[in-house]
Amino acid sequence: MKVIESISHVAGKYFALWVIAAALISFFVPGVFLGLGAYITILLGVVMFGIGLTMQPVDFKLVMKKPLPVIAGVAAQYVLMPLTALGIAYLLNLPAELAAGLVLLGSVPGGTASNVMVYLAKGNLALSVAMTSFSTLLAPILTPAILLMLAGQWLPVDPVSMFLSIVQVIIVPITLGLLVRKLFPEAVDKSATAVPLISVLAIITIVCAVVAANVESITSSGLQIFVAVMLHNLFGLMLGYGVAVLMRLDESKRRAISIEVGMQNSGLGVALATAHFGPLAALPNVVAAVWHNISGPILATFWSKKPVRVEDETEAEEELESRVKRSVM
Repeated sequence: MKVIESISHVAGKYFALWVIAAALISFFVPGVFLGLGAYITILLGVVMFGIGLTMQPVDFKLVMKKPLPVIAGVAAQYVLMPLTALGIAYLLNLPAELAAGLVLLGSVPGGTASNVMVYLAKGNLALSVAMTSFSTLLAPILTPAILLMLAGQWLPVDPVSMFLSIVQVIIVPITLGLLVRKLFPEAVDKSATAVPLISVLAIITIVCAVVAANVESITSSGLQIFVAVMLHNLFGLMLGYGVAVLMRLDESKRRAISIEVGMQNSGLGVALATAHFGPLAALPNVVAAVWHNISGPILATFWSKKPVRVEDETEAEEELESRVKRSVM
């Protein structure tokens, strides 16, 4: 297990580099990866199952103990990010599939990598985990509804079908992961070090599949896609921080909400775009998988060098923060 733990640590630490390398290889040698597209949904299910294995009831205690920061952060995530994506799509005059894909990126829940970034940035880790968990559970309802309202102008949106897809690739695997943890806690704890490695391999495979299927589109529209995703991420980070400032939250919570709002579950975006819109619509989410893991560490490093005063934590926050810190160290 020590070897797996070491490999898993390296895989997680240099995740952005692995994703960039995989994207480049699949771009220049697409034929090798074309057959992987059929497994995107399964691979995302594997990632979500791993998340379920790491979740515990304490993850949701904070929502009940101190609901306002969690609810405000998640509301910003599901209101500001889709509208920002819509504005950028109009501003850059994106083609229909890319515009719908960017709005989809803004409509999915927070990504788990954000929890690590918040920890490194000396943000409120308990708030970060609570926001990720809460936004993920809301995704089956909110993501299809938002897409129907905002992306339906470009491509047809079937909210019922998308609801079922999100339940299939998120809720069911996470529920199974929680159930396995409940039934076999010791076995799960012993194998927990392998979960990041499996998740990284699954996401890299998804990136390879989508890039290989869209080589021509990347060649013709690559710069436009990168600009759109980077602007979306930048506005998300700033707007999330701004919302927390308006609420007069302390600096640690501002950092947590900023990163949570700015970083999305791009893997879910890829799966939904591929299944419901087409492979071209998945490209903004693939680019986000790379860019978020570049901008996130840069911001986390900047903030880590600036001290932060933290308000008194509740018992639930202390317990949750202690557990997550053990899992990321």
